[in-house]
Order: sequence, then structure tokens, then C-alpha cells
Amino acid sequence: MKHLKEGRKFHRKKGQRKALFKSLMSNLIVREKIETTEAKAKEIRPMVEKLVTKGKNQNLAALRFLLSRLPKKSAEKLYYEISPRYSKRKGGYTRITKVAEPRKNDAAKMAIIEFV
Repeated sequence: MKHLKEGRKFHRKKGQRKALFKSLMSNLIVREKIETTEAKAKEIRPMVEKLVTKGKNQNLAALRFLLSRLPKKSAEKLYYEISPRYSKRKGGYTRITKVAEPRKNDAAKMAIIEFV
């Protein structure tokens, strides 16, 4: 039974799903705006927001935590550029905007996720 189970599986095993989310989060941080499916955007949003909140601490432990979760380039950009930008904001660092047209090949609902 699937009672009280959270998160979407995206027809992937745990390791593949973890790698997908890591890649999406890294691309979002480096580019600050990506277009992906609506489900993937909704799934990575809380993960990214938690990382931004962690980065706002601006201490060595926070930087090491980010480096353990993200590639070096994106972890450093999040720590040094993005997190300080939101130092006075209490949450809601990302915005999901739905795109009008679905993807051509499989008609998946598309969305743009970006930093506010």
C-alpha cells in the first residue's frame, strides 16, 4: 500500500531519481531559470528552497553541506551569490510558471522554474 508515501517516482530507481534531481537543481542554480515538466518542477522546488535556506547561514558547515548535495560550481554559486540575495526573505525563493503549450513528443505539461 502507498499510504503516506511522498514524492513522485518518475519511473526511475532511487539512484537514477536522485541523480535527476541533483542535475535539475544544479542547472537551476547555475542558470537561475530552467524549463522542465510541471511535475519535476514541483518536486525540486522544496529541495532547492531548503538548500537556499541552509546557505543563508553563511558558515563553513553550511558550505560543506551544500558541497555534499551539489556539484562544486553550483554549490559555490548558491553559497556566495544566491543565498545572500535572500538574506532578508523568509521563504518562497522560487517561482513556478506554467507554460501554455505542452511538450510536442509526449504532451507533458511544461513549466518554468526560476528564482524570484
